[in-house]
Amino acid sequence: MSDWNKQIIEEFHANGGKVGGPFEGVPLLLLTTTGAKSGKSHTTPLAYFIDGDRFLIVASFAGAPKHPAWYHNILTHPQVSIELGVESYNLTATVITGEERERLWSMITTQNPVFAGYQTKTTRKIPVVALQR
Repeated sequence: MSDWNKQIIEEFHANGGKVGGPFEGVPLLLLTTTGAKSGKSHTTPLAYFIDGDRFLIVASFAGAPKHPAWYHNILTHPQVSIELGVESYNLTATVITGEERERLWSMITTQNPVFAGYQTKTTRKIPVVALQR
């Protein structure tokens, strides 16, 4: 795990899910996946959005040319857990496609325009992932 993520995770745990710096005021969760190759648990802090009873996360990787590792993990092992504040949930991850993805992408980029900026940095279509019971 990168030192950057480790610091965010420690701050998240120390403050009941609240973090400062560039993530202050951004809804944040901790996603724990099972490694696609290693089978080990990996935890990643991510911004999230709500759509009905689903949590939405975005595999932006800040506009990098490849998908983040957690995205590959959920394709192999869709059963994930999240920490939201002091609560934990076991959920199933599903990649959203087609018209539904376009609708959700519009909602996401309206709520947090930084994701639209990430899309301009890459030629890949940034995935939207739903997490639900």
